[in-house]
Amino acid sequence: METMATAHSIGETIQLSLAPVFVLVAIGSLLNVITQRLGRIIDRARHLEAEILSDPDLPVAAMARDELAALSIRMRFSNWAVSFCSASALLVALLVAILFLIDLAGADASRAIAILFILAMSGVIIGLCAFLMEIYVATRTIRVRSELLKKR
Repeated sequence: METMATAHSIGETIQLSLAPVFVLVAIGSLLNVITQRLGRIIDRARHLEAEILSDPDLPVAAMARDELAALSIRMRFSNWAVSFCSASALLVALLVAILFLIDLAGADASRAIAILFILAMSGVIIGLCAFLMEIYVATRTIRVRSELLKKR
C-alpha cells in the first residue's frame, strides 16, 4: 500500500510542477524574442562600424557614431534582460527539482519553494523592465529621414 501512496504523491507533485513548467515555457519565449533583438542590434552595430572604418570623414559618420552609442545602450539593456530571465528560468527549474526531492524525502520545504518562486518572479520582472528599457531606447533613437516621408 505504501507504493500506491508514493505513486499518488508523485502524481500530485507532477501536477504541482506543471505551473512552473509553463512559466519556463513563457520565459523561454521571452528569451527568444530578446535574443533575436540582440542579434539584430549586433548586426546593425557591425554594419555601422564597418561603415565608419571605411571612411571616418563621411558626413554620415557622425550620425553613425551616435547610433552606435544608442546601440551600445540597447545591448546593455538586452544583456541585463537575458541575464535576469535566464536566472529566473534556472530558479524555476530548481524549484521543480526541489518539489520532487521534497516529495521523495517527505520533508516540508514550503518556505524554500515560496522564496525560490518569489526570486524567480523578481528576476522575470527585472528582465522585463530591462527589455522595456531597450524598447524605449530603440523607439527614442529611431530616425526617419524626412525626405522619405510623404508630403501632404
